[in-house]
Amino acid sequence: MRPFSIKAKLGTLVVVSVFITTGLLMVALRTDTELRFITVFSVIATLLITQFVAHGLTAPLDEMNTVAKGISHGDYTRRVSGADRRDELGDLASTINRMADDLEAEDRHRKELIANVSHELRTPIAALRAVLENVVDGVSAADNETMLTALRQTERLGRLTETLLDLSRLDNGVVPLKAQRFEVWPYLSGVLKEANLAAARRATSSGSGNHSRTDVHLHLDVSPPELTAHADTERLHQVVANLIDNAVKHSPPHGRVTVRARRGGGSESLELEVQDEGPGIPEQERHRVFERFNRGTAPSPHGPGSDGGTGLGLAIARWAVDLHGGRIGVAESVRGCLIRVTLPGTTRAHG
Repeated sequence: MRPFSIKAKLGTLVVVSVFITTGLLMVALRTDTELRFITVFSVIATLLITQFVAHGLTAPLDEMNTVAKGISHGDYTRRVSGADRRDELGDLASTINRMADDLEAEDRHRKELIANVSHELRTPIAALRAVLENVVDGVSAADNETMLTALRQTERLGRLTETLLDLSRLDNGVVPLKAQRFEVWPYLSGVLKEANLAAARRATSSGSGNHSRTDVHLHLDVSPPELTAHADTERLHQVVANLIDNAVKHSPPHGRVTVRARRGGGSESLELEVQDEGPGIPEQERHRVFERFNRGTAPSPHGPGSDGGTGLGLAIARWAVDLHGGRIGVAESVRGCLIRVTLPGTTRAHG
C-alpha cells in the first residue's frame, strides 16, 4: 500500500481519532474532569479532522465530475487539476486528462480529414468542369482527346473518393499502396497539363481553390527521357500536384516553376525536385512547412490570382511520401524554394 493512498489516509484518520479519544480519557481520569465533557471534546475533534480529510477527498471528485460532463458534451479543452497527487485520485485525474487529450486529438483529426478531402477533390472537379465548359462554349471540340481528358478526371475523382477510407486509416498505418512501374516523362507531363488546364479554368471563374494563375510557366525536365520508376501513381499525383500548386502560388509574375526528375540510388527509385523563383522559405521555418494548416510567415504570394491556400497541400505531400518510405524536405537553393522528394522504388515500396 502506498504511503499517500486513500486507504492509508483513512487508516491514519482512524488511528488519530482513537489516539485523541484515549488521550482525552486519560486527561479526564487524572484531573477528575467529567466524562461527558471529554466525550463532547472528543467528538468535536474527530468531526473536524474527518471533515478536513473528507474535503480533500471529495473536492477533486466534484471537479472530475464537472470535467467529465464537459467532455461528454464535446468540450475537450478542460483538464482536471491534481494529477500530481500521489494517491488514487491523482491516478484518476491523470487518466481523465489523457482521455481528454486523446478525444481532442481525434476530434482535430476528424476535422482535418474533412479539410484534406475537400482540398484534394477540388483539382479533378475543377479540371473536369473546365473541359466540359470548354466543349459547351465551343472553345474546344468534343473530340476523342477532349473526352479522354474528361474521362481521366472522372476516373481520378472516383479514385480520390475511394481514398476516404484509406485516409481514415492513416493514423493506424494501414493505408495500402498500389505501387507499379511507370514511365516518368509521360506521367509528369500529364500532371503538368492538368495543372495548367485547371488553372486556366479557375482564372475565368470566381471560385476559390488551388492556384488560378496562368502567367507562370511550368517546365518539365526528365533525365534520361526514358526514365522509369516504381511507385503508387495516384499518391505520387498528390505529391506533384500539391508541390506545383504551392510553387505557383509563391512565384513572381511571369515566373517559372521547374519540375525535375532523376534516377535515385535504388532500383527504379526516383528523385523529384520542384523549384520556383519566389521569395523562398526562411531557414527557421523549414521544419514547419509540412505541418497541417501551416501557411508560414513568408511574404504574400505574388502576381494575380494567387491565394493563401488552406495550408494542407504540403502536409498531404509529406503524408504520401512517408507512405512510400521516402523523404521530402526543403533543399538549399540560390533562388526561390526547392523541395526535393526521394522515393525508394522497389526496395521499400509496399504492395
